[in-house]
Amino acid sequence: MAFFAELEDLSRRRGSLLCVGLDPDRRIMPKAFAKEPEPLWAWNRAVIEATAEYVCAYKPNTAFYEAEGTAGLEALRWTIDCAHAHGTPVILDAKRADVAHSADAYARAAFEVWGADAVTVNPYLGEDAIVAFARYADKGVYVLCHTSNSGARDLQERATEGRPLYLAVAEMVARIKNEGNLGLVVGATYPEALREVRAVAAGLPFLVPGVGAQGGEAERAVAAGLRADGGGLVINASRSVIAAEDFAAAARALRDALAAARAAALRAPKTTAVDDLIVALHEAGCVRLGDFVLHSGQHSPIYLDLRVLVSRPEVLWRVARAYLGLLEGLSYDRLAAIPYAALPIGTAVALLAGRPLVYPRLEAKQYGTGRRIEGVWNSGETVVVLDDVVTTGASKLETIRPLEEAGLRVRDIVVLIDRGQGGREALEAEGYRVHALLGLRQVVEVLARLGRISDADRQRVVAFLEGQKR
Repeated sequence: MAFFAELEDLSRRRGSLLCVGLDPDRRIMPKAFAKEPEPLWAWNRAVIEATAEYVCAYKPNTAFYEAEGTAGLEALRWTIDCAHAHGTPVILDAKRADVAHSADAYARAAFEVWGADAVTVNPYLGEDAIVAFARYADKGVYVLCHTSNSGARDLQERATEGRPLYLAVAEMVARIKNEGNLGLVVGATYPEALREVRAVAAGLPFLVPGVGAQGGEAERAVAAGLRADGGGLVINASRSVIAAEDFAAAARALRDALAAARAAALRAPKTTAVDDLIVALHEAGCVRLGDFVLHSGQHSPIYLDLRVLVSRPEVLWRVARAYLGLLEGLSYDRLAAIPYAALPIGTAVALLAGRPLVYPRLEAKQYGTGRRIEGVWNSGETVVVLDDVVTTGASKLETIRPLEEAGLRVRDIVVLIDRGQGGREALEAEGYRVHALLGLRQVVEVLARLGRISDADRQRVVAFLEGQKR
């Protein structure tokens, strides 16, 4: 049986999404095993014998065995044999990759020498390195996509062609021709990235490390990474099991928690990444319902305040990612953010996209350079204007004027929310293209469907918006 089919079958029979990482770090080794002649092997054997009925896989990290020299490698061999004797597959966490002929050798080592059932692979060298492992049709290959460590953002979230590198990796793996034996490693510590990867790699199996000692939340990881059919997910925990006083109790508790999280995820209303962003904006206080007086003096049952994003970096990051999606396919030299709400958004987008940012001042400086536009630009360049919302469009036209007077060209305006009060139409009548991720009516419809606001509140906002059109 091919690896992923075997894994799914075992996961179903044991009722478990749990993979235990066998990472015998001497710094956390229980004292009882430190006195053994073969301490790593003794420790692993005790863990396997205590936990086998609660897990669907084991994942030894080769680093801890290589660090012990030949004795450690012997312990690795015995560990793999022991796991197999208990009917449990082994994922060799080796993160291998190299040019094709060297990758072939790494694959032979993992599958033919060590007898692993699956291996983790680094995608940095590209498709040919991955294919060298995927040629073993009955084995599994998990490609690193978005890892669980804090430094993952240094490179994995850098933009390439308008999207973060980890999504480019997911897309590459999803299109590689294979025997159905490729999966992805996506860390539990970044649940929003996990959800994004699931959206672009809907059918691929995921190995999700980082639950437990690294701080990942099992419930959020399962909800974000579970495939539509309820499968395609293995959650790894290492230190929280192997360093526990009672290996069996720790594994059983994790198995049960993951099973409960899976059941809850399957019962929950199906949501999209856009739905989740709307909920996050509401929870952050960016979308408020009540009775608000607008700048025009008019009363409104809903108020949008994206200025609070400066104090919610995790939501700001998600918003900036959404802007990147809207920018994809647009041709421009620089970004231009409208003060004040769009300044932090524009900064975050510029950092993710790796594109320069300028912004027009609301008032000219009366000292120094006296410039109307902050930043560096060249006459004739094209800028995309970023703002938080569009209402009537008047403020956009007022802000665009100094940009165009300085010789910059404006074709596109990108906002997060269109209030649906004629602003898009007014701007498009002036020759600008408006790109909005969300409509205000869409926002309240989603919040009502997911039980975040009452239907009465939804009706009140919809009636208000309909009244604005007349």
